[in-house]
Amino acid sequence: MLEPEEFPELDSPQVTNISHSDVGNVRAELVRMHQADAETITAEEVELQNSAAGSVKATNVTGHMVLMGAVNAEEVSVEESGLGFVQAGKASVSGYTGAVVAGSAEVHHGMTGFVAGREIHVNESSTGVLLARTVHGNVKAVLDTRGALIAGLTGGLFAGLMLLLGRMLFRRR
Repeated sequence: MLEPEEFPELDSPQVTNISHSDVGNVRAELVRMHQADAETITAEEVELQNSAAGSVKATNVTGHMVLMGAVNAEEVSVEESGLGFVQAGKASVSGYTGAVVAGSAEVHHGMTGFVAGREIHVNESSTGVLLARTVHGNVKAVLDTRGALIAGLTGGLFAGLMLLLGRMLFRRR
């Protein structure tokens, strides 16, 4: 396995097209990747297909069958993908996502651990925790806003009781 210092670095002020390659850091106005992976991508626009990226910071991100660790963008649209964390103004995801924090989020045909936003549109998806002002669609949520509040209060009460019990049992004299 290559160490991060061994990855070639690619810098371009205009357009960067990467295919069948492993790169370290990519900086450009437009980055297109096909069957490639990058450690970090910083660009205005990123288009990925069958690719992977550790960290992406861009204005617009689109992708199909991609893996990304962390995405910070104004607009994100990915299909059939695996994402760790997405922070965006507007996000549209399908596949498996760890967490989505967006002003407006669309989750289609997938599973998401945590979704938070003002307006959430859901289509044939399930989520672990859902925090939203407005929800459109049919979602299977393990924990909704009310459930999260009750779980937090119950957890806090239980933790407080355990600390009190521990002090009573193991009090030093």
